[in-house]
Parts: sequence; structure tokens; C-alpha cells
Amino acid sequence: MIRPLLLTLSTLAAVRAEEAIVKSELVFATAPFPSCHASTIVETPAGLVVAFFGGTKEKHRDVGIWASRMEGGQWTPVQEVANGDQPPQPDGKPLRYPLWNPVLFQQPGGPLLCFYKCGPDPDAWWGMLTTSTDNGQTWTPSVRLPDKGIGPVKNKPVLLPNGDLLCGSSTEDNGWRVHFERSADFGKTWTTTGPVNDGKAIGAIQPSILCTGGESLLAIGRTKQGKLFEIASPDRGRTWGEMKLGQLPNPNSGTDALTLKDGRHLIVYNHTGPRFGQWGGERSPLNVAVSKDGHTWQAALVLENEPGQEFSYPAVIQTADGSVHITYTYKRQRVKHVVVDPAKLVLRDMPGGEWPK
Repeated sequence: MIRPLLLTLSTLAAVRAEEAIVKSELVFATAPFPSCHASTIVETPAGLVVAFFGGTKEKHRDVGIWASRMEGGQWTPVQEVANGDQPPQPDGKPLRYPLWNPVLFQQPGGPLLCFYKCGPDPDAWWGMLTTSTDNGQTWTPSVRLPDKGIGPVKNKPVLLPNGDLLCGSSTEDNGWRVHFERSADFGKTWTTTGPVNDGKAIGAIQPSILCTGGESLLAIGRTKQGKLFEIASPDRGRTWGEMKLGQLPNPNSGTDALTLKDGRHLIVYNHTGPRFGQWGGERSPLNVAVSKDGHTWQAALVLENEPGQEFSYPAVIQTADGSVHITYTYKRQRVKHVVVDPAKLVLRDMPGGEWPK
């Protein structure tokens, strides 16, 4: 009698959790490229904008940054925002590099910013920036970030009370190391903090920044060690403490997180660990968890769960109406957009770090 009751309660919890999903849709059905990855989403005065990189495959020189806008409840056809064409070479031969990891940010009262990376691979890329004054319809010629800046490496920056834009960033050329870049003028000039880890004890990249009260921040993100990292700052990112491994598993895949308006924290990630040492982890299922303190998490929602497929590299924001919007790579061919009502999430404990059945 006990086992059927437990199964019934588990199924009921899953059904109730799914009620939090308001909408689930592909951003585009067809596109002029076979592969895409690393989406980003933002709310502008005119509505939502999504961007991502797309081309033949990751690292191919034809990979550019593409975008789509929500108009009248529908996503517009994708348009290329930037490509990796370089100035003419001394020998006259054309040169083009792949582009990577766009990050959208809406400047309050100003243009829409799109940070991205350009270069042959993550060991040797650099930061670029293009802007739009018409909510993503048209874009300026791109400029390289000064002072060897990378900008936000994957996840959205945080606008601090003093007007500084704090970006979680990382490098991969001397071990995986996290650092933070700060701009007081929305990308014209930068200062850098870090690296905050040595890349050996913990190899970490792609931080998301949570606001944990007062001037305290907590950054969390991807590692090679099978769990997400966490590192805290007591002074809005000027200094950082010791990097540690947190509660949640990580299969060496990108994540994103944010602090909700009600003070809770929400993360989107793959609740699975590495299968082959530090590489080769599964990127399915794709999960949502919620925390009061950024350290202890409760299971909230399973967005995708199809073995052998890839659902990865999420981006998450909360819009003015309180809705949570999530985009992610869907089987490396499309970008999916899911809208969640955070008030309807059903939270369950994860004893031993296991996702509840």
C-alpha cells in the first residue's frame, strides 16, 4: 500500500510543477544554418529579444551572431547581427573568425547592448560589442572591447546600485579561471578583478551573479569537477572570497541563474554529473531549482528529459510582469523559449543532492 501511494504523490507533484509552465515554444522552425548554441534573452521597451550563435557548427568560421524579436506574440525571422569578417590581410586573402556566446543587456534609458566573443577558439578569443537604438531591429558596426576585455562571457551582467555594470567572465588559456569585469559607462571603459581561482583545484568558467542581500553577491557556474562552483563577495564584487564546490551537480555544461524579485534565487542547469572523468557529461535532463540562500537548493521543474539529446546553455531573466523567461539550446539545431510563473513552482528537497523521483 505504501509504494503506490508514494508513486501517486510523486506523479501529482510533477503534474503540479508542470502547471508553472505558461508557454513553451521554439524561437524559429527554420533557419539558414544547421547548428546553433548559447542563447541569450532580454526585455526591451518594445518586447523580448533573443540572440545566439549559429552556423555550420561551433568553431566554424561561418558562425555569426543571430537574433529574433518578439512582435505581436510571434518571433520574427532570424537575422544576422554580426559576423567574424576581419580587415583585409597583407597577402590580400580574406580572414573570418567564428563568433561565440552573445550576451544581451538593455541599458536603462539607452541602447540595447550585445556583447559577444570573436576568435578561433575560447583560448584566444576577445570581446566585441554592438548596440541597437531601435530595440534590436538594426545594429551598429561592432567594436572591440578595450584593454583586452572579454565582457560577460556567457551570462547576463548585473547593474549595481551605483550604476556600474558587473560582468561575470572567465578565461580558458591558462586553466579555467573566473574573473569579473566592471564598466561605469556601459562598455566604453573597463576595470578587471581577478582571476579569483587558480584553475587547478577548481577549473571554473561562466559565472552567474546573484544578489544575496546588502552589498553581498554570490557567483555560481560551470566547472570540470562535477559540481557547480560558488564564490561570494561582501562588497559588490570588489573583492571575492574562496571558491568552493556547491550542492548541485554539473556535467561540464553552462548554466544560468538570477535573483528573483521576491528575493529567492533560481537556477537553470543540467542535473547530471560527468560520465567520463571531467568531460563528456550528459546534457539532459534540463532542470530548474530554487534557493533562499544560493547554497541549498530545492527541485522545482524539469524542462526537458530525453536521453541522448542535448538541452543546454540556458539563459534566464525575469520580466517586468514577474514572469521568468528561459531560453536554451534545443538539440543543437534550435533555440527553445519557455515562460514560467515562479509563484506556481512546486519545491521539493533534494536529499543527498538527488533529484526527487
